[in-house]
Amino acid sequence: MQGPFFIKKVAVLGAGVMGAQIAAHCVNAGIETLLYDLASKEGNPNALIDKSIANLGKLKPVPLATAQTATLLQARNYDQDLADLSSCDLVIEAIAERLDWKEDLYKRISPFLTEHSILVSNTSGLSINSLCSVLPEAHRKNFCGVHFFNPPRYMHLAELIPAKTTDKELVDKLETWLTRNLGKGVVRAKDTPNFIGNRIGVFSLLTTLHHAFSMDMGLDEVDALTGPLLGRPKSATFRTMDVVGLDTMQHVIHTMQQQLHDDPWHHTFKLPEWLLNLIKEGHLGQKTGQGIYRKNGKIIEVYDVRTSTYRPAQPVVSDELKTIMGNSDPAVRMQNLLTSNNKQAQFLAACFRDLFHYCAYHLESIAENVRDVDLAIRWGFGWMQGPFETWQLADLAKMTQYINQAMKEKSSLSTAQLPGWLFEIDAFYTKNGAYSPQMNDYQPRSQLPVYKRQFFTDRVIKETAHPTPVIYENEGVRLWHLQDDVAVVNFKSKANTVGQVVLDGLEAAVETAEKQCRGLIIYQHDATNFCSGADLRGVLNLIKDKKMQALDTMIAQFQHVALRLKYSSIPTVAALRGRALGGGCELMMHCDAVVAAFEAYPGLVEFGVGVIPAGGGCKEMAMRAAHLAPKGDLMAVLQGYYQQIATAQVASSAADAMQMGYLRSTDRYVMNADEVLYVALAKVNFMHTENYLPPLKKQFQIAGIEGKARLQAGLVNWLEGGFISQHDYFIATELATVLCGGNLNQNTFVDENWMLKLEREAFITLAGSQLTQARISHLLETGKPLRN
Repeated sequence: MQGPFFIKKVAVLGAGVMGAQIAAHCVNAGIETLLYDLASKEGNPNALIDKSIANLGKLKPVPLATAQTATLLQARNYDQDLADLSSCDLVIEAIAERLDWKEDLYKRISPFLTEHSILVSNTSGLSINSLCSVLPEAHRKNFCGVHFFNPPRYMHLAELIPAKTTDKELVDKLETWLTRNLGKGVVRAKDTPNFIGNRIGVFSLLTTLHHAFSMDMGLDEVDALTGPLLGRPKSATFRTMDVVGLDTMQHVIHTMQQQLHDDPWHHTFKLPEWLLNLIKEGHLGQKTGQGIYRKNGKIIEVYDVRTSTYRPAQPVVSDELKTIMGNSDPAVRMQNLLTSNNKQAQFLAACFRDLFHYCAYHLESIAENVRDVDLAIRWGFGWMQGPFETWQLADLAKMTQYINQAMKEKSSLSTAQLPGWLFEIDAFYTKNGAYSPQMNDYQPRSQLPVYKRQFFTDRVIKETAHPTPVIYENEGVRLWHLQDDVAVVNFKSKANTVGQVVLDGLEAAVETAEKQCRGLIIYQHDATNFCSGADLRGVLNLIKDKKMQALDTMIAQFQHVALRLKYSSIPTVAALRGRALGGGCELMMHCDAVVAAFEAYPGLVEFGVGVIPAGGGCKEMAMRAAHLAPKGDLMAVLQGYYQQIATAQVASSAADAMQMGYLRSTDRYVMNADEVLYVALAKVNFMHTENYLPPLKKQFQIAGIEGKARLQAGLVNWLEGGFISQHDYFIATELATVLCGGNLNQNTFVDENWMLKLEREAFITLAGSQLTQARISHLLETGKPLRN
């Protein structure tokens, strides 16, 4: 495929739940998108598609960047609008998993595709080569499979499956586009049923089902064993099945039954009778409100296979297994599992044994190397380590011997011989790469240029991290060189919270960077938490010890550090991924620029623990309102800011954060979180090249006592209507006072120090309340907010 590669317009065929969400994510990425489905027989021909688009707003987790994003999707139908396909660079087919339906659709749309049109199928496991065969010869080179995992906005994995006739250059360009423009982790799979992720992931579920039944284990007990204890999601096995949908699981397993007759584990490709009965009764999991689990009032109940009824879930992990899994050495951990007489340990040993056996046996037929399998499982199923990583860390040779012994004793699920290559290698991973049976060698990472934009990728074992030479370090932060004399600072605290040592370290880091570097980036290696806010336990300890002056001093230091970021002599950029809550949001807002991942969730959430933002957050929102206010009507903007702070709203995406005012129009976001640091570096260098100067300190207008009165009028209604408590009213009144600039007249000009003083005073007043202290204690103890 010659020439530049630019996808400006996409069509998605099929407005079902998956197709609509794929289309939504394309629009999230700023791509013009047409969503197709059957024309309605009566009335509006696009009624079916319009309904599907409307339903996007009801789905959880939310597939749309903002509530308004849905309006950008363009409805089309097959009867009237196929000619519009000729203007689309990429056509994504996402209709039901019926080979005959897909083939019929391809024949129907082919006359409307141009010679440059790219057609991909989102099939989860049907043969790509079979689908390709019905296309005209001219289109076959531009066809392949692209399998998104559900929900497509949030699941990182996208499997790329070339057909035999697919243009090799097109495959490279599609991988680049999926990675950069949609933020995906791309794994290339071979054209085998269910590809890599579902082939291995679903087998893991099936083998877990088999051993749970054979060992007479409760389903909640199995979930207690196969979730975080193994470095896997909390949903573990059966909650995952409920989330995916029991009917969807049935379909995926049916594909395996129908297309994998020669698989030595074929006898396991079936659902047990009790699960089939749940499906027949319409209990399909989360989408129907009942499946393997259900909620009865406030009680979570689980299906009991023995009694065919539901009972309260009571997951229990034995003390012996806790001891085994508590060992930090994975090889010792696995050896203890293999030799234990504990039923739960034997269950896990059997699950690992059969999973490893299956992966080794099928590796060469489904993937290019072990890394592709491990990343597919990590990105598609949320495991912290893939099966081959786990196997190597557990001692490859001993585990291989254990599998062989189990086959001799006929205790394993299959007696299929392990491949010969397994006995010729000492490791699946070395410093040279990941083992490939086809090459009989270790394969390095892809050298596509797009991956040079990722300084810190999801590493597999034996891979070294990008060098980070230290410039300065204390107990709270680490300042290091990235390149081109640009410094990066990251926090070392739990959830990247801000306590005294982080404040001291960040202040020193700014000062050090100003002397030695051309710019400073705040970046966290933890992609889920940019910063979870202030160290609440430290705050509560000061309050309990009646050290209110020390608390005031700490808040003042926080404000000072925030201003150091804002008025530094070098450009400061926040490289934002994940949550930036409370103080984390405030630090971000004080940087010269923010480069955010699309999946960034900033928010000023202090209200939930009974205080208000006091690290410059109220001040910044008031300043932004003054800057944005149309014709000087501050309240037109400030009212919205007030409500989102008073309700502790967190942005649902970077695009949403822009609408909420936490990101500015000059800030940027990228779809792939692994590219945030690369773009932040480019931003620093650009600002340096522009001869960066810190902003001038300016006064700004406030809403004053008139604005405060307008906000309080709404509060009275909330209080009298029982929507807020008396303490909520107290906190909200303090918030209104600060946001509006205190008891000054409307349109008075104030400076930042005035607003910061108001923040500190309000915070100290609220912190002295026993009700606020109860809120902080409750959150620390339970992880949930208290309404009192």
